[in-house]
Amino acid sequence: MRPITKGTEPPSLTAHRQTAHCDYDNYPDKDALRHSLVTEQRGLCCYCMSRIHDGPDTMKIEHWHCQHNHPAEQLSYRNLLGACVGGQGKPPSLQHCDTCKGDRNLRWNPAEPSHHIETRVRYEIDGSIRSDDTVFDAQLDDVLNLNLRVLKNNRKAIWDAIAAWWTSEKARLRGPVPRSRFEGERDRRIVGNGELEPYSQVAVWWLDQRLARMSA
Repeated sequence: MRPITKGTEPPSLTAHRQTAHCDYDNYPDKDALRHSLVTEQRGLCCYCMSRIHDGPDTMKIEHWHCQHNHPAEQLSYRNLLGACVGGQGKPPSLQHCDTCKGDRNLRWNPAEPSHHIETRVRYEIDGSIRSDDTVFDAQLDDVLNLNLRVLKNNRKAIWDAIAAWWTSEKARLRGPVPRSRFEGERDRRIVGNGELEPYSQVAVWWLDQRLARMSA
């Protein structure tokens, strides 16, 4: 899970909120909404960080606060996120992200700056995503099912790749990797406005841990 910087909402959503009897179901321009969400999330699911595309069959529009329990927020752009299809149609044990979440609550929102989502999670060598917050840690498993085997394997591949990069750099330099190389590798994975590599936040987190140790 990575921080999401919300951009400007589609003009059609602003206009729709000003019409009588407006709600999410009768909002007619969901294509524009999907495009805005995918663009600001740089092509990644808000929860699992898999690739999403802005089509009705390739992503879901997620209400962080669900419509059923928070009807006043159903058209609030800050409450809207782009999620993957999350195994929709598969057995419940294989569903994840919004498909698994349904109307349940999450403690932290990746698009709320004050929640500092990047500090709420960590990634382990086997690809697990965990949190020191016991409530949120349980939600990662029970509400989002983010430790599903396929997701763990995908995150582990990123962990292994960044660890291999470190080993290669140490061998090439015949010594410690300087801070500037860690910073450059981190920047390469976050700078810009285009699509990010799926699960790339695992490598960013890993690099941040190394940088923090160098500063201690």
